[in-house]
Order: sequence, then C-alpha cells, then structure tokens
Amino acid sequence: MKKISEFEKGHQYFRSVKFKENEKRFKKLVEEGQSPKALFIGCSDSRVMPNMITGSGPGDLFIVRNIGNFVPPFRPDDDYHATASAIEYAVTSLEVSDIIVCGHSDCGAIKACFQHHEPSDENIHTVKWLQLGDPARDMARHSMPEETLEAQRDFAEKVSVVFQLENLLSYPAVRRRVDAGTLFLHGWHYNLATGEILYFDESELEFKPLGDS
Repeated sequence: MKKISEFEKGHQYFRSVKFKENEKRFKKLVEEGQSPKALFIGCSDSRVMPNMITGSGPGDLFIVRNIGNFVPPFRPDDDYHATASAIEYAVTSLEVSDIIVCGHSDCGAIKACFQHHEPSDENIHTVKWLQLGDPARDMARHSMPEETLEAQRDFAEKVSVVFQLENLLSYPAVRRRVDAGTLFLHGWHYNLATGEILYFDESELEFKPLGDS
C-alpha cells in the first residue's frame, strides 16, 4: 500500500497537538453524541474548507460535500440518494436549526455545465449529476447573453445556490420545519481568492457580504 507521508505527518501532529488541545471536547462528543448547529452543504472542491471558513469546531457542523454543492430534488423512490439521505437525517434526527448551501468561486462543476460532455461508462454518473446545474447555466446565458463566458459562470455560481435552496424546499421534512419557523435556509458564496463570503438576501434578491447580515 502506498504511503502518503505528508498526511501521515499531519495525523501525527493532530494526535500530539490538536487532539490534545481539544481532548475534553472530543470525549464529551463521544459521551453525549453529536448535536450540530447546522447542516453545511458544500462543494467537494479541495480548496473549500467548511470548518476553517466558518471558524467552527468539532461537533458544530454536519457536513455534506458533493460536486457543485448541488441539492437534488426530492424523489420518493428506492434508489440510493446520498445527499438526500444526509438532508433528511440532519433535519429529522439531528434537528439542526439551519442549513447552509455554500457555493464558491472558480467552481469546476459550474464550468463543466457550460461544456458538452459525452456520457461514457467512466463519467455517466458525473454527467447526470451536472444536470442539476443546468437551470443556473441557462439563466446566466439568457439574462446576460452579451457578457463574457467568465462573467456568465460567475453569475451562475451564485444563481445555482438559490436553485439549490429551492430544491431543499421540495423535501417534506425541510418544508414542514421551514414553515413552522424552526429551520432556516442560507445561501452563501465563498470567494477563494479573497476569503469573503456573500450571503443571499431574500428580501432584496441579491448577494451581500456576510458581515452585513
């Protein structure tokens, strides 16, 4: 088995330093179980670090990561639905009070939505999954046809977050708790180059710096 020395060294540092610093908290989480404050739905992009960008610690976030931080619409069938299952578990079992859908700049999934991909036995699931970004791509193309491809993609990254929030509301458990005022949905966009997070202001239908909320 191939060894990845930098990760082994990182684990050794975690055990000897970071774990020791938070040992009481880790033990408490084991004894009492998890009770996260929020479900964080983010992209699998290796440059996006949920705990780091939110300043959260062990036990604070229940995290789901996938290509494009997409939320598939509710489908009551017997297929395997990883993201859907995590949403249902976070809302019904963990009873989180907030769900954050966090997109980001330079998103490879959104870029891919602007390209043609021929399905094969090596990418069939990816090509299907990327269809969840089509509504954002189409809106970007239709609303700003004279803009550059880069500008359209930047716009689509943010619009996609809004579409994922709408898809969340197709889940019965999510809709029920949102209507009851016990669950709150948040749309974020994280800028990789600046570290800034914008949030979607539903009242004004625009993204604003998170500190302004």
